[in-house]
Amino acid sequence: MHAVAQLKAAMLEASTKPFVARGGHSRRCQACRLPEAYCLCAHKPTMDVRAGFCLLMGDGEAYKPSNTGWLVADVVRDTFAFPWARTTVEPALLALLADPQWQPYVVFPGEFAKGRAVVEAVAEECRADSGNSARRPLFILLDGTWTQGRKMFNKSPYLNAFPVLSLEPGDASRYALRRSNRTDHFCTSEVAAMCLALAGEVHAAQVLDAYLDVFSEHYLHAKRNMRMPEGLAVHEHLKKTLLALPATP
Repeated sequence: MHAVAQLKAAMLEASTKPFVARGGHSRRCQACRLPEAYCLCAHKPTMDVRAGFCLLMGDGEAYKPSNTGWLVADVVRDTFAFPWARTTVEPALLALLADPQWQPYVVFPGEFAKGRAVVEAVAEECRADSGNSARRPLFILLDGTWTQGRKMFNKSPYLNAFPVLSLEPGDASRYALRRSNRTDHFCTSEVAAMCLALAGEVHAAQVLDAYLDVFSEHYLHAKRNMRMPEGLAVHEHLKKTLLALPATP
């Protein structure tokens, strides 16, 4: 059970009322959250990468079947997940951020990071392809709505000491599972893939992007109550991506 699944289980155990996913009373796979007829588990990849992710999850995100931070935890072994709160911070989160093996980066648009140290690249010594990586990059992703993300960024003083990694996406978001009027708002999985590429983990970035496409296809088939066919193009693309030689930046 990965970090996001563990967080969801802990929150459910602490909750005083049951959670019912939108759309349904159909039986869901506990491993991938989708209705059993649309289960994703047979397609789940796991990659060995040096980079890690720390997901600070907004209210309710761990519950949502459309949350893509779950996909990041599926693919990247060293993914950690914590609930965000305005007035408290978990000691385990502070311990992770203080661990000397990691170089944390807060991933957030630089234009909204006034007064903070903003970078657009991962330090060379942290990259997987540098040959002398001393510290591993730990990407802190603010997993929630844009409003939640801004609140987490501005009201988490324990993050202030870390550089802000400002991404420059070249394309519009492909994510279609939640409505947005902005093409420059990316889902958590897309942001994680960009971070992996910057860290020299290009093959893992491509796998995560292909896995997002598979997840989206399964999710939309379930939402529309359509039969789930075998051998979809997204399935074949993920297989080919997994089998491909690691890409170079």
